[in-house]
Amino acid sequence: MDLATLGGLVVTNVLILAAILVGGPLGAFIDVASVLIVVMGSISIMFVCFPGSHVKNALSVVRKALFVDVRNPEQVLQLMREMSARARREGVLVLEDMASDQEDEFLKKGIQMVVDGHEPSAIEEVLYNEIDKITERHKEGADFFEQWGTYAPAMGMIGTLIGLVQMLQALDDPAAIGPAMAVALLTTLYGSVLANVVALPIAHKLQVRSGEELAEKNLIVQGLLSILAGESPRFLVDRLNAQLPPSERLSEAS
Repeated sequence: MDLATLGGLVVTNVLILAAILVGGPLGAFIDVASVLIVVMGSISIMFVCFPGSHVKNALSVVRKALFVDVRNPEQVLQLMREMSARARREGVLVLEDMASDQEDEFLKKGIQMVVDGHEPSAIEEVLYNEIDKITERHKEGADFFEQWGTYAPAMGMIGTLIGLVQMLQALDDPAAIGPAMAVALLTTLYGSVLANVVALPIAHKLQVRSGEELAEKNLIVQGLLSILAGESPRFLVDRLNAQLPPSERLSEAS
């Protein structure tokens, strides 16, 4: 689990709740009609923006942001170095046993293609096409939450305008103006919180996770091509280290 994402969401909401409780009762900030307009209204708009399957998959996308398991680049380089050493000693066919031990389907496919003796250009084409498709899927998930973060405040403003119209119709009762104005502003509050505390941060975290995963996939492709070319494990590590910042590189001591 990504504790940073979960912890950030929890702490932010706790701070907002604390600020509400310091200033007055929590019940003043609860309005069912405002929730329906902002939450249900913005979700309904998502069905207009995206195919229904994308909306239904939103929860699985959130799980990727919260429970993603991206390997440290050092782990990838260690695996590539081990595979390179074994392939040079015993031939690439020995990698077939290592392929069956991998949980990553992308890595498993790449190793199997190397074992099957495909041309480097063919392996590169297939794996980079796979990376392109992964990029598209990641973009769809991030786009969903970016659009949700755009439309939630808009629905909040619509709710506020509805409330203001209803308030203006009751100007003959001054005592009702204050509470009516408070309810009207709640929809703007709900929309802002939904967008800036939930939707947009998740969209950005998905983009970050996508970048990490794609970088890992690129290391795998370059490592497999190096193995297929018969390059030494040390040169393989040097090649892959060149694509990483110094803090994430695999040292000789490792």
